Amino acid sequence: MVVLLVFGLVGACAAAPPPPPPASPAAQVPQVSFADLESRFDSRLGVYAIDTGTGREIAHRADERFNYASAIKSLLAGAVLRRNVDLDKVVTYTDADIQPNSPITKDRRSVTVCEAAEAALLQSDNTAANLLFAEVGGPAGLAAVLREIGDTTTHPDRLEVELNSAIPGDIRDTSTPRAMAGSLRAFLLGDALPADKRDLLVGIMRRNRTGAELIRAGVPSEWPVADKTGTGDYGTRNDIGVIWPPTGAPIVLALMSSRGTPDAEHDNKLLAEAASRVVDALR
Repeated sequence: MVVLLVFGLVGACAAAPPPPPPASPAAQVPQVSFADLESRFDSRLGVYAIDTGTGREIAHRADERFNYASAIKSLLAGAVLRRNVDLDKVVTYTDADIQPNSPITKDRRSVTVCEAAEAALLQSDNTAANLLFAEVGGPAGLAAVLREIGDTTTHPDRLEVELNSAIPGDIRDTSTPRAMAGSLRAFLLGDALPADKRDLLVGIMRRNRTGAELIRAGVPSEWPVADKTGTGDYGTRNDIGVIWPPTGAPIVLALMSSRGTPDAEHDNKLLAEAASRVVDALR
């Protein structure tokens, strides 16, 4: 058993309770507009949400490509678990491997795979993410796992931090809201992972420290959320996650956004307001 003293987290690798069973049969698809948000925040916004109990969907630019930035770390962790990598395995690295925004790994030169997964998911540690990439065979290895679970859209190409460049028209390191939501659903709610590993991933992502102002800010505070955020150039700001309302089945939501210039700043309120509209429409 891995003893995680590094992060000071209670139950760091403990499993979360399994998601509730599906709820009611399909109902009418709600109509939600996001055009005013795009105008107000001067951003391109992609939205895909599905109520997994009723099958109702909300989509806006759901099949357009966006840079996925660090949101890919959730699928990367899922790929590590699917490949049955030993979570107790100790991986070592050098000063040259340290990437910007590596709050956990920058002061160490070895971590277990489980510690790397937690660092990548909870604090978006970039060095930890690259260590996970190495465990699955790099971006090509991640792509192979995603193809196995039916995702033929997501396009992994580079490591951190280069994968955040988000150059318009560049297919590298991009996906769509629909594809990201589908893969996340497969890992967190579906059969892409056995139950124990699925619950482990859910348990870690429910304690994400980077998403308080995004999806979590758009849903009632008592609703559990398992999410992963991402930030890149061209104002890229993403959050993908699963939301557990107090009744009914989980909602899977992918929010992806970008702006027109390389150094554009993002506004977290864009994604928070979009999440709120989705939840209001589906519930």
